[in-house]
Amino acid sequence: MIRNWLTHARTSGSRRKARECIRQAAKRHKNLRAPKLRFLRFLLWLFWSRLCRASLGTRGSTPKPVCEIIGPVNSLLPALLAGGLFWANAADKPAAPPLPRAHSHNDYEHPRPLLDALDHGFCSVEVDIYAIDGQLLVAHDRARVDPKRTLQALYLDPLRDRVRSNRGRVFPGDHDFFLLIDFKTPSDVTWSALAPVLDEYAEMLTVFAANRTETNAVTIVLSGNSPRSALAATARRRAAIDGRLPDLDGAAGARLVPWISENWRARFSWRGQGEMPPGEAQRLADLVQRAHAQGRRVRFWGGPDIEPVWRVQHAAGVDLINTDKLAELRAFLLGMP
Repeated sequence: MIRNWLTHARTSGSRRKARECIRQAAKRHKNLRAPKLRFLRFLLWLFWSRLCRASLGTRGSTPKPVCEIIGPVNSLLPALLAGGLFWANAADKPAAPPLPRAHSHNDYEHPRPLLDALDHGFCSVEVDIYAIDGQLLVAHDRARVDPKRTLQALYLDPLRDRVRSNRGRVFPGDHDFFLLIDFKTPSDVTWSALAPVLDEYAEMLTVFAANRTETNAVTIVLSGNSPRSALAATARRRAAIDGRLPDLDGAAGARLVPWISENWRARFSWRGQGEMPPGEAQRLADLVQRAHAQGRRVRFWGGPDIEPVWRVQHAAGVDLINTDKLAELRAFLLGMP
């Protein structure tokens, strides 16, 4: 399209036809909402306005042919249009398909917390928080906290913006999304700071009650120094607990403890070399089966972050595969039948 009206503008002796051609080209993009396509439309408008001003000339001057008018901008325009078209094409690229079994471990360590995981289609991310002076700061170690890296700024605000612009979901369709929040400071202090913050994002958060779960765009699961007693005593809450293996034999139901997470190295000696011992493979299968029978998801941490382990976990039905390698796990899951 752009090539057509540029060719016409260069060769036609009619200023009126050239201006109308460019005006129609801009009009075709009038209803496009993507910012990158709006940028392309701006480039069209910029060239059109430059052409019109030049064609009118100054009072008493003789109007110039179109081919002379576009000469001064001819060297710059192709680069601008090429950049605009590149951005426009990028805007049209389909989003990464959602991967319900992909969990981004220590997600905040990536160059773009949350965003890198979303771009790879991950449906679960993990973040460590410290409650310091009323702020919820994201970091792996307390010595590395930064007042600018809050839970709200890195995770809750971007998620809310995405949900609002994506018809109430993180990914198109009916895909669950989990935000696993690992408490690094004492449970009472951290929960006192977190609970009112979650209320501010109620529009997108799943609600857990005694006899039902109201699933929403984002489900919060708490780990580490989690406030199990406080949540168990709350009739309606915007978070649940990341459980451990003994919870499969405990009294807490799946609405309080919907996840079972366990240290791989503490339960299995296999490290991904050769075949998994039959006894350990059976133990893994039994654990997953018991959890699923109770309506809980299963996740392991601390295991080798390599494809042979992912493959065994995937085959056994582990719901969330833990990784620091976003691109590699994405490629693996997309290649599975």
